[in-house]
Amino acid sequence: MVAALRERPYLVFALLGAYFIANVIVRLSLPHSLELDEGQQLFLAQWLAIGYDTQPPFYNWLQYGSEQLLGPTLASLSVLKNLVLFLSYLFFGLTSFMVLRSRPLAIIATLGLLTMPQVSFEAQRDLTHTVAVIFTSCLFLFALVRAIKAPSLFTYALTGLAIGLGIIAKYNFVLLPAAALLAMLAEPEFRRRVFDWRILLTVVIAIAVVTPHGLWFLDHLDAATGRTIGKLTAEETTGRLSQILTGLTSLALAFVGFAALTLALFGIAFGRDLSRAVKASSPWTRLIGRIMLISAIALVVVVLLGASNIKDRWLTPIYLVLPLYLCLKIEAANLASERQLNRFLPIGLALMVLIPLVLFARIPLHGMLGKYEKLNVPYEAAVAQILASDPNRPSLVLASDQQIAGNIRLNAPDIPVTIPGYEAFEKPFLFDATHPLLVVWRNRGRESMPLPQDLADWLAAHGGLSVGEPRSVALPYLYGKPGDLYHFAYAFVYPKAR
Repeated sequence: MVAALRERPYLVFALLGAYFIANVIVRLSLPHSLELDEGQQLFLAQWLAIGYDTQPPFYNWLQYGSEQLLGPTLASLSVLKNLVLFLSYLFFGLTSFMVLRSRPLAIIATLGLLTMPQVSFEAQRDLTHTVAVIFTSCLFLFALVRAIKAPSLFTYALTGLAIGLGIIAKYNFVLLPAAALLAMLAEPEFRRRVFDWRILLTVVIAIAVVTPHGLWFLDHLDAATGRTIGKLTAEETTGRLSQILTGLTSLALAFVGFAALTLALFGIAFGRDLSRAVKASSPWTRLIGRIMLISAIALVVVVLLGASNIKDRWLTPIYLVLPLYLCLKIEAANLASERQLNRFLPIGLALMVLIPLVLFARIPLHGMLGKYEKLNVPYEAAVAQILASDPNRPSLVLASDQQIAGNIRLNAPDIPVTIPGYEAFEKPFLFDATHPLLVVWRNRGRESMPLPQDLADWLAAHGGLSVGEPRSVALPYLYGKPGDLYHFAYAFVYPKAR
């Protein structure tokens, strides 16, 4: 394998293609239930809109298109995700081949993305909007390097497209182009690219891509930012100093969680060369190093402004460049050698086997241990049993949250689903003696399941409806221990008799 890659370095992309196909097969082999983000995607894929809720819409648009081709299925979720991730690795790899003279180092940098749990494992397990920002970050780095090395109208336009798509993929992406701009201004070799008149094309295209959603964002500021601000301040603190210390601690832990495994595995591949290369410098190492440093300073400012809870996955758009940075350091120190690929390739191949294996085995394992995951919940059987309990098929399902709504769509794709708070997307539906409304909710699987207040409010606002006497269904967890049941509550609501 090493010899083949040395002879034909771009075979690394074929290897990655096979890896992502394997991940599709693994996901399709797992239970017919959805993770949190997967459920959200199938729920929101009922509509094409310029804005939905607290997350920007780029991945939702991709999922909508995937559903038009493959239906509301596991395939539409998994094929899209793995295609987007493959393109991410492709653009990252092409960037590496552009800036690294050493082909073995470029291969190591490309496979280095596998060493980042947020980019490799977590992106496969459930994340969706983070997958979108991984793609747009890799596309931006590719476009930026192309614009620096071979400036043209096309490369400047591509950079603008990448910036626009990144902002509507995940709002924290904006840190990457902002830091890159400042970093380029600090490097004489790259500064002239900033003052090139073609950068106006970059700005115009970025604004054109962002504007439709940006206008929606301004009109729905509370809906777009409320949950995000809540996440940033999720940790309770007793005062200003406590908040800052908590925030800085969470930021430090986020850095460790994001970079520790990468640094450890690269340490194995490079050995002492890694520490010897710390002081080595080149225009590219300075550019990327400054991007990461400026972003770190910006994150500290965010903490000083009130954030107390920084998640490691939020670092993804900026710090996924770390493997490339480490390889550039090695090359700048003239320490590239054949043995480095010999050491790193087994690590990359092991991760390619280990990640799908863990993804496949974790659901049965969690079931056997009684520590149930979302994919252990028997949504398929529950939806079938609920629908079979009434002679009439509902014309609309009112669900308690996005995840259960997505699972209902997956298992009953012909029935539209809604949840409270999404009234703007609702369409007229039949409601008569043969077309009831189905209300479904749960309480984390517990047997006690009072009707959530937001469902009661929705029903009251739609003609003063109520659920009457709710019914329930309790089914064993998938791969679960005997006697462990997950409970759902539901009610078929018919028009009031006159």
